[in-house]
Amino acid sequence: MVRRQRSRRAPHAILAKGRSLRHNRDVLPTPSASPPKTVWAVLDVLRWTTAHFEKHSVASARLDAELLAAHAFGMSRIELYAHFDRPLAAAELASYRELVSRRLAGESVAYLLGHKEFWSLDLLVDPRVLVPRPDSETLVEEALDRLAGPGAGLRIADVGTGSGALALALAKERPEAQVFATDISPDALAVARANAERLSLAVTFLEGDLDQPLIPLGHFDLIVANLPYIPSAEIDGLAADVRSEPRLALDGGADGLALLRRLVARTPELLQPGGCLALEVGAGQAGSVDELLGATGFSGVRCRRDLAGIERVVSGVKGISL
Repeated sequence: MVRRQRSRRAPHAILAKGRSLRHNRDVLPTPSASPPKTVWAVLDVLRWTTAHFEKHSVASARLDAELLAAHAFGMSRIELYAHFDRPLAAAELASYRELVSRRLAGESVAYLLGHKEFWSLDLLVDPRVLVPRPDSETLVEEALDRLAGPGAGLRIADVGTGSGALALALAKERPEAQVFATDISPDALAVARANAERLSLAVTFLEGDLDQPLIPLGHFDLIVANLPYIPSAEIDGLAADVRSEPRLALDGGADGLALLRRLVARTPELLQPGGCLALEVGAGQAGSVDELLGATGFSGVRCRRDLAGIERVVSGVKGISL
């Protein structure tokens, strides 16, 4: 009788239990799967992952590798290099491999880590909310420039708050002001409230469409909004990690300005004379929004560029006659 020899499985076939062979080719090797290397150190996995991310056209490959490693190994990014030769335990490698695999599948780094820094605030984030971007700090800067003096007596509103990033940043900078924030999504508001509680910042959160929850509350000195401004037809062409964010927080209608038009038309009724409306806009939209504010009667309309030089924020002031 002839015995059949068992086929030897390729080393990478055992890397990710329950996954396909094709999937396993994109996962960090384990020491047991790579005979020449029996121990993986911190720097080994950073180099391997950075090269692998670059091969798969992952943006900011090195940074992503560092952030995921710091999270998986319970270290800061500085400690990764201070202890670059520390050998990694099997459990640490398994945790890291899972994060790398999910990043390659298109998940946002912020969702994988569960938090994102914005205006020096550590915010909780998950798939219920848009990930705060550094670009939006430009809106905070413009808002603070438009606010005269300290926060005592000021009333501020953030429309479409999401994670609460803008409202919480303004509450941090103007602790004596009354800050309100609205969102149509109860899930997003749950995240925003959790952030406010963690950071011990006073913000009143209200559920409803755009400015509707603000109408019974009187007039405001400042209204800010980072509303969805991506044209509907462009969403499917966005990067995978952006597409993983709530479509409700991305889709700005046919030209990206549908929600902005609605808000601008109704804002004069909510602002004090001399009050300011400040809006984040997409690349190439500032001119249209500038004209929109001017046509609605706002004065002193101006644009502010982000760090990349893109006109990112448009703001205007309500005149006495509005």
